[in-house]
Amino acid sequence: MIEVLKSTDLEMLFRLFTATILGLLIGLERELKRKSLGLKTILVISIVSCLLTIVSIQSAYLFPGTENAEIRMDPMRLAAQIVSGVGFLGAGVILRRGDDTVTGLTTAALVWGAAGIGIATGAGFYVEATAGVIFLLISVKVIPLVIDRIGVRKLHIKELYLRIKVGDREDITDIIKDIEKRVIHVDNIRIKDNPDGSHLVVLLIIVDDGVEPSEVYNDVAEIEKIATIEVRA
Repeated sequence: MIEVLKSTDLEMLFRLFTATILGLLIGLERELKRKSLGLKTILVISIVSCLLTIVSIQSAYLFPGTENAEIRMDPMRLAAQIVSGVGFLGAGVILRRGDDTVTGLTTAALVWGAAGIGIATGAGFYVEATAGVIFLLISVKVIPLVIDRIGVRKLHIKELYLRIKVGDREDITDIIKDIEKRVIHVDNIRIKDNPDGSHLVVLLIIVDDGVEPSEVYNDVAEIEKIATIEVRA
């Protein structure tokens, strides 16, 4: 296998591997902070950006008449337009929910990544394109599973939205303190007055990944002076 690969191919594979490692480090940092732009999205962007850069640099020297590196044209001009165009397609799958959470980022990145793989293959970079696909699949499927099993505690938690209705405003502080004792952390609190004189309290709570919303509901239901409870993942 090594004999089939050229020294240039080995260098480009090393660049892709390096981009994967660096993207992994950035993605883990984002994941630990529970950002919408997480591990998989960062890895896709990192790998495909490296791949497109390789294609952009190397293809200019493969066109006829460029042996002396006296380039008189931009052979990647069309490819640049493809990447820009596909970006609009990717934007179409990004959704923002009413609770300000964002979904579809990884899908959008994969749409953009697929365009990069196609450009690389069309330019004749078969080895690099194949390696890019392998690294992408590992990044999106394998690495998250491994991290989920052996990762740090912060990767084994999830966020839930808890909405409760309280009749007396004097009870809000005690109720929140009681909820904080039953979960890992309360990350955000919003309090709103209702027209009927009651008070709506919305909390972003952090719980273990294995905890179901029904368990949180049953646990919070034991707290007195709460009129209604809604738990949403």
